[in-house]
Amino acid sequence: MHKLDILAFGAHPDDVELGCAGTLLGAIAEGKKVGVIDLTKGELGTRGTSSQRLKEAQLASEVMGLTIRENLGMTDGFFLNDKVHQLSIIECIRKYQPAIVFCNAPEDRHPDHGRAACLVEEAAFLSGLAKIQTHHNGVAQEAWRPTQVFHYIQSRSLTPNFVVDISAHMNKKMESIVAHSSQFYDPNSNEPETFISSTAFLEFVKGRAKELGQQIGVEYAEGFITKKLLGIGSLDAIIQNRT
Repeated sequence: MHKLDILAFGAHPDDVELGCAGTLLGAIAEGKKVGVIDLTKGELGTRGTSSQRLKEAQLASEVMGLTIRENLGMTDGFFLNDKVHQLSIIECIRKYQPAIVFCNAPEDRHPDHGRAACLVEEAAFLSGLAKIQTHHNGVAQEAWRPTQVFHYIQSRSLTPNFVVDISAHMNKKMESIVAHSSQFYDPNSNEPETFISSTAFLEFVKGRAKELGQQIGVEYAEGFITKKLLGIGSLDAIIQNRT
């Protein structure tokens, strides 16, 4: 078992890269162990195939330096927030025992995103209940509840509860995004244009990070939503990092 510090879930391959790759890259640079689990293969996407998308996800993982990446093979567009799917998430959380879980935006343009957000958030709580029994490779798993569940922001302009400076990692974040080459701008592609396949979309990603960064006095940032109140141990954390 690879015990992870952070485990990020995405409804589709590329969700995590778009939403929180900069933050994950920063954590990896600090020596933390980070993993990503994609719920589906994105097989309903207009561009690319499921096999292409698995290869692209692996390439993005190498760019980011992830400890692990898995795909649960849930049905794109039709997975549910039910017992079967919750148990699948619970098994992953208990397997890797992360302190922090990242997941999709609680509300977004793509209906899979909000559904995945609820699925992962509820499973993260249920994972801490000892009477829910799960197994991995035939061995009973111990109950485990992450300390925090954070939702990254995607297409919709949602108000974050906190933002993370990713200025040092913005270029690598973009590299991890375009590793999903079937989905994003490619002047040589003959596939239909989609919401995310234009150069304008990649500029939007940079612009969103630029806007959030400007609000805290840095070049680029990513925003997150949490239902659990965050606390600090001392005002020194603010005084020493004032901008």
